[in-house]
Amino acid sequence: MTDARLAEGTSPFGDGRTMQVRRLDPAGDAPLVHSWVREERARFWGMTGHTVEQVRDIYAFVDSLDTHHAYLVSVDGAPVALLQTYQPGEDPVSEVYEVQPGDLGIHLLLAPASAPEPGFTERLVAALGAVVLLDPSVQRVVVEPDAGNERAGDRVRRTGFDLGPQVDLGEKRAQLAFLDRATLEALAPAGV
Repeated sequence: MTDARLAEGTSPFGDGRTMQVRRLDPAGDAPLVHSWVREERARFWGMTGHTVEQVRDIYAFVDSLDTHHAYLVSVDGAPVALLQTYQPGEDPVSEVYEVQPGDLGIHLLLAPASAPEPGFTERLVAALGAVVLLDPSVQRVVVEPDAGNERAGDRVRRTGFDLGPQVDLGEKRAQLAFLDRATLEALAPAGV
């Protein structure tokens, strides 16, 4: 079984900047994460109506698990994303697809950008992919964005994920997608 915990630390971002990945502090980071998830653009995250305390409690619960983990991702010190990893075999998603050895589930919420930066998301995904690849047991990344989230669907296709079936995951209709290790390796920034 793939461990869903990522190596924390810094790595190249692919454009001369540095990306930092650190474990989310449920209490300390709750106000920041809350400011992101309450926005309409984050409605697919399912927390637009949550309070700071509810966000804190949710991530305190995630932090207590051995199978699910949350991280704050920054580029040159500026927070840019919330990343969650999980073992698909220990998640409800395992009820809708056949989990393979080496599968790692991922959820990614991008922070709001005051000035959109062309190519930023692609560099972020590539840099995060390099972090994921540090674990040799990871053979495939699994994502399941809401099927109605066109922006996430476009991102998944542009990144090179293979689309799987659309499935019902309780509160959402999801688009399963898979990215194998070889494709992820090809995305990694130079020097990683």
